Amino acid sequence: MEIITSKEIPKDFFEYKGPHNIEVVRQILQGVKDGGDEAIKKYSQMFDGIDIDKFEMTKKQIEYAYSRVDKKTIEALKHAAKNIKIFAKKQLECFKDFEIEVDGATIGQRIIPIEKVGCYVPGGNYPLPSTALMCVIPAKVAGVKEVIVCSPKMRSVTVVAADIAGADRIFNVGGVQAIGAMAYGTETVPAVNKIVGPGSKYVVAAKNEVYGEVGLDFIAGPSEVLIIADESGKADFIAADLLAQAEHDSNAKPFLLTTSKKLAEKVVKQIEKHLVTLETREIIEQSLQNGKIIIVKDLEEAIEISNKRAPEHLELQIKKPDAIIKKLINYGSLFVGKYAAEAFGDYCSGTNHTLPTNGSAKYTSGLSVRDFIKMQTHQKIKNPSKLIDTAAEIANVEGLMAHKLAAEIRREK
Repeated sequence: MEIITSKEIPKDFFEYKGPHNIEVVRQILQGVKDGGDEAIKKYSQMFDGIDIDKFEMTKKQIEYAYSRVDKKTIEALKHAAKNIKIFAKKQLECFKDFEIEVDGATIGQRIIPIEKVGCYVPGGNYPLPSTALMCVIPAKVAGVKEVIVCSPKMRSVTVVAADIAGADRIFNVGGVQAIGAMAYGTETVPAVNKIVGPGSKYVVAAKNEVYGEVGLDFIAGPSEVLIIADESGKADFIAADLLAQAEHDSNAKPFLLTTSKKLAEKVVKQIEKHLVTLETREIIEQSLQNGKIIIVKDLEEAIEISNKRAPEHLELQIKKPDAIIKKLINYGSLFVGKYAAEAFGDYCSGTNHTLPTNGSAKYTSGLSVRDFIKMQTHQKIKNPSKLIDTAAEIANVEGLMAHKLAAEIRREK
């Protein structure tokens, strides 16, 4: 990885690119909308190289998937699921029904789960059972009645994870065609109200295209980590975390901001040492080209750069992290201390790994139970006397005379 100073940070370090409007994506979506199941079969053979007759997983197929997955893996998935569920249940406690009295009106809100949700679980190069856990569990905790999972080249471990998470239906469908199926519905795949989950640039572009037909979590870009470290940082831990981030895919972005040039040099040596032993070396080497190790003058400069970058994952390896945490305001998820590896958040600590990228942490947060509920407001008004004049005045200013009439007609006679 290249070592530079903060004065040498390239302009595009703070620039973000949204999903491309890829014409083939629009064609596939239209094909699924028009052709339903037959279109899914055609595109699955064309892009994934698989012939699918019936692409919904049956109960017997799910049972068979369990027999093909190591018991140790199943136990790990169940342990991770337990922690994710604990955290999601605690999140749900933040959202409550309530009613209060204001000017003779009873106003309030109800927390209502979304009815149907589709979870997209990538699986082109590697199985990603952790994404099935992260997407399905908070939806079920929120009370979503029907949660479906779509994944390409459905691996047994992904089927098992989706089942452990509580998915109601599981489909061996991936790519753009899966997004189209969940957005529009086919003879087999139900149309959902919201689609969540990460994916390739084609999947991301497809999500962008169907937004409005369905709700989305967010439009995700390449995965990224930014580590802030001072001279106390452990070079081998930091190097391992940068390598872990880099192996997501060739577009991943690993960054280190450090006040110590000596630490930066140690990190580079550790990266070189471990890289030769990793099976994912080819992908890592490509994505390391996207990364940077940046020498900053002090932690305040690191904070400024981090907040401007708004990284998906933010790690702190500094002597006194509590002194700066409140100053860090833009990030997807925060990992504090040398033992807080991003990998724990990716898999099993309990927080969600579906996080905002491309700077979107400036205005949104990671996937949570909040994404699967609606806060519906209501009002019960028996005595509007304190509201009539105010409503009528504002309606008059806005030139909406029927609004004014609707308020004033309710004066007691």
